[in-house]
Amino acid sequence: MTSEHDNARLDGRPFGGRLRRYARVTTTMGGLAARVAGERYLGWDIDRGKHAADLRQALGGLKGPIMKVAQILSTIPDALPPEYADELAGLQADAPAMGWLFTKRRMASELGADWQQKFSAFDREAISAASLGQVHRATDHDGKALAVKLQYPDMQSAIQADLRQLKLLFQLYERYDSAISTSDIYDELSERLYEELDYRREAQNMQLYQHMLAEEACVEVPQHRPDLSTGRLLTMNWLDGTRLMPFLDTKPDQETRNQIAKHMFRVWYVPFYYYGVIHGDPHLGNYSIAAYNRINLMDFGSIRLFRPEFVAGVIELYKALRDNDKAQAVDAYERWGFTGLDNEAIDVLNMWAEFIYAPLLEDRVRPIQQMRNGKAGRELAGKVHQELKRIGGIRPPREFVLMDRAAVGLGSVFMHLGAEVNWHELFHDLIDDFSVEGLANRQRAAAEKVGLPDGLMAPAPDPVL
Repeated sequence: MTSEHDNARLDGRPFGGRLRRYARVTTTMGGLAARVAGERYLGWDIDRGKHAADLRQALGGLKGPIMKVAQILSTIPDALPPEYADELAGLQADAPAMGWLFTKRRMASELGADWQQKFSAFDREAISAASLGQVHRATDHDGKALAVKLQYPDMQSAIQADLRQLKLLFQLYERYDSAISTSDIYDELSERLYEELDYRREAQNMQLYQHMLAEEACVEVPQHRPDLSTGRLLTMNWLDGTRLMPFLDTKPDQETRNQIAKHMFRVWYVPFYYYGVIHGDPHLGNYSIAAYNRINLMDFGSIRLFRPEFVAGVIELYKALRDNDKAQAVDAYERWGFTGLDNEAIDVLNMWAEFIYAPLLEDRVRPIQQMRNGKAGRELAGKVHQELKRIGGIRPPREFVLMDRAAVGLGSVFMHLGAEVNWHELFHDLIDDFSVEGLANRQRAAAEKVGLPDGLMAPAPDPVL
């Protein structure tokens, strides 16, 4: 049960509650920075595994975006030492929920003092509590089950405080390790986090996914309820399903696991290759398995929109690796936004790319574990890291961050499933008719359909305060 002290902190009142939270964030992130720096500069003998576990425990108890940032960092190769990345990857969106008194206060601030009369039932206990908000089950007056996502108070200030700590951590990291420039990574994470504050934007993303996946029978996207939503409250119809790990506890057969993997592949990559859109958070809490192995896709806050040329670069790099064509690889990286790459830098980048693209390169059924086991990935990441340091480092383009995160995150999902699939065939089903012009036309049509007057590539609106 949430304590009165926790409720004061969660509700943002009094001011001392916010100060205590920021102090905890500073201590947590500062401890990581100091210990890692001490190990490098002073030769301290640090038990990284224990410290990483302590860090996970501390962050897991905090409300707010620092937990989401930690999850994101864990998926970016070389952003943190492997022990920390492994622990932070295990963070689940399970921070303690707001108590009922403060939930009522927040609901009243969004829907008015008579908010309870707008539902026939509203569960007092939250079904789940995530980094920026919590979800309650409710019922409308027609008897339809609803999911009500309520943002925690004062998240704007929480994000600002957490991002200051992240910037300090990145700055310290670059002082002792120049393999990867983090400035664009920081800018990308900051922009995506601020976007997630605006639930109106997330509702629009939900409508966009309904449009993009309308022809996909393997997925269900919830319907937005604008009459019960605001900029910090998002209500949608309830989707029945089972989370992946409990589903796997039922010991589904190989055919079932393969079918779910195929469905997941299309749910994530039809929007990307047809519309230039990626769901950047394949977190285990953001989807569930429904009847007939269909995917319930949820949480549309972390959505990235890409230039058609960037998507073309993803396909171009695949062809370059397949044909061992270095000139084509250079063109692909330039389409992504990499600049000033020499032959050595291309060779190093291709080492990582070959790992990411490995499931797609051979036209046969392959168990994902043969290509994507965690040990092999860590060893390769270490080798790539050392080579990047040797050649003076690189600066990844902003767009690369969320794309890489989605690829790594989905790889983890497929590993859990133990999928044995012809990934090459799935991939070619999506790209064989690709054209930059065709993607741009679909983007424009989707923007008009969903009601984005400035097009899909419009900048994010100011955060809703």
